[in-house]
Amino acid sequence: MLATDIAESLHSPAARVGIGVIACLLVLVLVREVRRIPARLLVLMATAFLDMVGLLMIVPLLPFYVERLAGDGVNVFGVTLGTGTLSGIVISTFTVGQMISAPLWGRRSDRWGRRPVLLIALGASALAYLVFGFADSLWLLMLSRLVQGAGGGTVGVIQAYVADSIEPEQRARALGWLSAATNLGVALGPVLGSWAFSIRDVDLMPGPGTLAMGNAAPGILASALCLCTLGLAARYLKESNKSASTPAAGTPVRTSTRSAVIRVVARPHEPASRLILTYGIAIGAFQGINAVLPLFLKQRFQVNEHTIGYFFMYIGAIAVFARVLVLGRLVDRMGEAKLSRVGIVTLASGLFAMPFAGSLGTLALAVAMLPLGTAFTFPCVTSLLSRVVAGADRGLYMGLQQTYGGFARLLAPIFYGWAFDHLGIAVPFYFSAAFVLATILLGFGLDRFVGTRKPSS
Repeated sequence: MLATDIAESLHSPAARVGIGVIACLLVLVLVREVRRIPARLLVLMATAFLDMVGLLMIVPLLPFYVERLAGDGVNVFGVTLGTGTLSGIVISTFTVGQMISAPLWGRRSDRWGRRPVLLIALGASALAYLVFGFADSLWLLMLSRLVQGAGGGTVGVIQAYVADSIEPEQRARALGWLSAATNLGVALGPVLGSWAFSIRDVDLMPGPGTLAMGNAAPGILASALCLCTLGLAARYLKESNKSASTPAAGTPVRTSTRSAVIRVVARPHEPASRLILTYGIAIGAFQGINAVLPLFLKQRFQVNEHTIGYFFMYIGAIAVFARVLVLGRLVDRMGEAKLSRVGIVTLASGLFAMPFAGSLGTLALAVAMLPLGTAFTFPCVTSLLSRVVAGADRGLYMGLQQTYGGFARLLAPIFYGWAFDHLGIAVPFYFSAAFVLATILLGFGLDRFVGTRKPSS
């Protein structure tokens, strides 16, 4: 009965009006705040927004594509892999590509500049979306995700771009603006993906002939959007790393990629190591739940391909509001280290509460804690990292943060998928909450490494 009520609510005119109101509020908030954002960040934010729209057009649909291609599961070497496990594996292939490429992109951006690296990665993503659209097997689906991950390994480069351009005291706020743009993409992308899925049979050719995109529609539209993003970045994005092409005499010796990777685990007590591990474990534990979230919502609340976008839009909208309206004020009042700990507790509480939702209202409350927790945690952790590493290694360490996050995102979806299939549909959420909460131990005492904050005017 509850599942039917929620499913009907999502199809009701009231739900559509609510979606329209959220969209209008998002636009109003961003229009009001845009004048406060430095001009040099606006193009980067637009690029990140469009890129995230394309990515999130695809992500919520992946488990349904896996289900279509694999049915109830496949047999590999005598072992039957269920839909949940297969979804985790396919989603994790993105992370493999991102995990391998992130520190390489970061180091290349330290040497060549941020702009050329971003342009190359966007081109790779556009190609990967086309492969996804026309994939007719799980292997092609995994290949498309692998290439998308390689193209998506530039998150650290984007964060380094912000750190290059903004004073240390304002970096958490600027990273909040950037992540607000990406979360606006999170809010709108799934809805566009569901719309693209719904027009897969529309005849695009006038006259007697027929031409329909079929199940490739989301991939084709995501690729087209990525190419538009590439054009925007090529035309308007300026280079932020001025020392890349013309290093000055006496420039500090850059840390090698290999030694930086090893140092994080060899010296976990150092501030940079603690921040990277906090980010990696927490974001992997949280994002890994996307492998089973659509399947959980389908079994518990009868959510399908046509309505899953509403949940992601709700999450993305709250994330935008939190980052634009709340994050900067709380950072000024509490500081990055303390606020990141508040975010960890909030995120873990939301994950733990999800399976206990007994109504649409309680489900909305539990889901709302997820974007609030991420808004208070990850921009603060990244800002702290930018302040404790040398400028010459900024791209490398930002990429390294994504690599450790990628390692966690690689393992978590597979483990959550297995737990979903064998232990119960609620169990992945309990594990995710526990992993996130455990990272709070790494955050104590970080305040002393960044000095006293200067309040913003």
